[in-house]
Amino acid sequence: MKKNIIAGFAAILLLASCNKDKEILNTLSNYNNSMEAKGYHFGDKLELPKEVTENAESVTISFGDKETTNLVVDPKFFTLGDNAVTFNIKTKGGEVLNQDATINVFAKTPEKNISYQIIAEYPHDPKNFVQGFQIEGNTIYESDGQNGSSQILKYTLGTTTPLASTKQAPEDFSEGSTIVGDKVYQLTWQSKKGYIYDKSSLKLLSEFAYPNLFGEGWGLTYDGKNLIASDGSKLLYFLDPANPSKLIKYIAVAGSSQAYDQLNELEYHNGFVYANVWQKPIILKINPATGEVVGTFDFTDIAKQNTKGSDDVLNGIAFKGDNMLVTGKNWPKIYEVQVK
Repeated sequence: MKKNIIAGFAAILLLASCNKDKEILNTLSNYNNSMEAKGYHFGDKLELPKEVTENAESVTISFGDKETTNLVVDPKFFTLGDNAVTFNIKTKGGEVLNQDATINVFAKTPEKNISYQIIAEYPHDPKNFVQGFQIEGNTIYESDGQNGSSQILKYTLGTTTPLASTKQAPEDFSEGSTIVGDKVYQLTWQSKKGYIYDKSSLKLLSEFAYPNLFGEGWGLTYDGKNLIASDGSKLLYFLDPANPSKLIKYIAVAGSSQAYDQLNELEYHNGFVYANVWQKPIILKINPATGEVVGTFDFTDIAKQNTKGSDDVLNGIAFKGDNMLVTGKNWPKIYEVQVK
């Protein structure tokens, strides 16, 4: 009889312990869900509920191969945008509880809405599926996509007749491109390699493999020191132009209330990276030192005039002096806008 009573008490204690563990995890889950949309800023402390802290001997956060006991949003540990983490709680009862969560980190300063005025329009070949777009002098250098019709070409602004062009292999889907000195660098989408051309003739000089961390090829620009590339994620990758297979660093991109991914065509101008977001009529102005979006351009009105389906979207940024040139995939026009 005595053994039965002891066993009963043990069962009750075990059930109570299990219920307490569930309460801790449910409370933590509710807290994380409420904070996911609101987000954090660098320097913020994670104010975990008392139900968690008062019953925990220790709390750690693991993120990939990193782990910390510091419940502060530290840029050494977190990136801008979404961070997939795991909370590890050792309870005072000796149990170890784990819960996955997403911690969103946003920029502290709200991004500005940047206004502009259209001051000129130029013809653009609507057959060109624009992936990379830049201007030097009065010459447009353009990388066009699609398997079987990908190419790199150049033409004089105001015309659509190529001055020079080079076709890609049928299996290549050309993506972003940029000018570095007397060369043009070009990415491919899923071929895991890029090409380098002579700027004058567009003759192919060499090719390079992507760094392992870099997935697909999307956008490409040059800041005077490094190539800056996008792969459709929230990240911008800095590559060595002397050896584009070498990754220098990467940063994540976010605004004050949302993370941005699918960063596509890129352009560097006067200390900032400009990026269009695939299938959205906006262009972001990004601080390349931090990844914070400091401003946005809304090109909805222009996009509506040129977008009939899901493919012919805004995709093309270049700077003609301090004016911006914008175009899109299969668009018949290039627009020159004066930034206000």
